[in-house]
Amino acid sequence: MQTLVDYISQGELLSVPDGSLIFAPGDETRAFLIVTEGVVRVEQTNNAGRTVVLYRVETGDSCVLTTTCLLSDRPYSGFGYADGDVKAIAITPTKFRNLLRSDNCFQELVFRSFAQRVGELTDVIDDLLEHRTDLRLARWLAKTNASEIKMKQHEIAQELGTAREVVSRALKAFEERGWIKIGRGNVTVLDRDALRTHGVLVNV
Repeated sequence: MQTLVDYISQGELLSVPDGSLIFAPGDETRAFLIVTEGVVRVEQTNNAGRTVVLYRVETGDSCVLTTTCLLSDRPYSGFGYADGDVKAIAITPTKFRNLLRSDNCFQELVFRSFAQRVGELTDVIDDLLEHRTDLRLARWLAKTNASEIKMKQHEIAQELGTAREVVSRALKAFEERGWIKIGRGNVTVLDRDALRTHGVLVNV
């Protein structure tokens, strides 16, 4: 089964060092990017300066924001940062549009990726509309793969689109219950099942 990575011959290799700003609001879309190594973190910041992570583009993925801009001829409305060193294939807008018209497989891959990402964005919006940050935080912690999450509290707050102080209070409450352990720049998950159960209380 073909993937977007099979189209690397259609573009040029792009290497971006860790922490680099790849795009920002107002930037014109210069290429359709297919990530081949590393992760691109896509964020949105409101007028008050609060930031929320919308999604991450991993190996083999494309960026739905980039696709939207290419299809609508509109500039970017969010930020894209390199989480670690990133390598990607950059396909020019002209070649991207030609491939969409002439290659049914490419078209299917692009729009399937687009649909999956829109679904993820809907989940983000649902979480933001839910006022119980502790429930959202519990679900987020429960879903992480690693036992130790090496992130500072303000970075976790960005993931959830809330204030650091709110996250700090919730983490402290979880620690008091024995579900996690808070360290300097990290959080260790001790009871994933308890976090998962707490996270679905809103539906009870």
